Formats: sequence, structure tokens, C-alpha cells
Amino acid sequence: MKGRRAGSALPRPAVLRTVVGFAAGLLVWFRLSPAYEAFLASAAEVVLRLTESPAVTQLEAKAGEILVWRSDFPPAAPRPGLPAADLHFNFVLLCSLFALERRPWRGRVVGAFAIGAAALGAVHVAALVFQVRALYAVHLGAWSADRYGPVARNFWAGGFHFYQIAGRFAAPFAIWWGLRESSNRVIR
Repeated sequence: MKGRRAGSALPRPAVLRTVVGFAAGLLVWFRLSPAYEAFLASAAEVVLRLTESPAVTQLEAKAGEILVWRSDFPPAAPRPGLPAADLHFNFVLLCSLFALERRPWRGRVVGAFAIGAAALGAVHVAALVFQVRALYAVHLGAWSADRYGPVARNFWAGGFHFYQIAGRFAAPFAIWWGLRESSNRVIR
């Protein structure tokens, strides 16, 4: 069994590609995180403001955090900061998974990766919306209790909690597997 180590489930070239994909994904993630966080803040702000009446939420990416501003809060009130890397570090996992392909630089794989990265970006925006709404619904004391009922509190907090526990790991796998399966059906 050339290329396989005894007891290894993957051939050495696949392991090497995965490690290289991980390293490349980590490098891209580190380099582009500030710009990506600014994009996430802008996109999630649009979604949040579309669902508010009046539109009061403003999000700002700053030093690895998403700062939450509301125009209806007193100016001296503290501005919560949400850790941004917790939302999007799973991009590195997506890179590693796509690097498993025999020829990861082929047009089909690169195209599927681009679609996968865009889909993961949409997941990140949704996760940030859930995180901000969970902040509003649960973490602001009497203000939260006055504006969010038990169902809304559970929905927003539960949705973000699901992302934290399972979703941020499952999303890259589901996206990769779905795109891999759909592209394999097209090629056959």
C-alpha cells in the first residue's frame, strides 16, 4: 500500500494536502480577519436594521471585536464588545476540508471552495445577527425583560448557543460535503 501508513485512514498525500490547506487557511484568516470583520459588522447591521423599528443598531469592527451601538441607549452607557474570531475561525476548517481533494487547485474545486466560502460568510452574518439579538434579549437586564418575551429570549439565545456549540464546527463540514457531493454528481 504505497502512500499509506499502517493504521492510517488517509493516504499521506491527503494528510499533507490537509496540513498545507490548514496552514494556507490560517495565513489567509490572520491576514484578512480585520477586513472580514468589518464586512461582517456591516452586513449584520443591515440585517438588524431592516428588522428594527426604528433602526437603532450600529455595529463596528474594532481590534478583534464587534462593538454594538444603539442610538436609543444613553451616551454614557457601556458598549458591549463581541469576540469576532469566535464567529469566523471555522474558515480555516473549510480550507482544510477542500484541500483534501486530489487536485485542490483544479477549477472545479476552486469554484466549489469559492461558493463554500460565500455560504460560510452567510452563516457568519446570521450567527452575528443571532449573537446581537441574544445580547439584546438576555444580557441587558430589565431592558431585555421589557422588550423580549420568553419565546424570543429562548429563540435568540438558543440559536446563538447552537452556533457556539455545534454550528460553527458543523457548518464547514456540511458546506464542504454538500458541494463535494453535488459536484461529484455533475461530473459522473
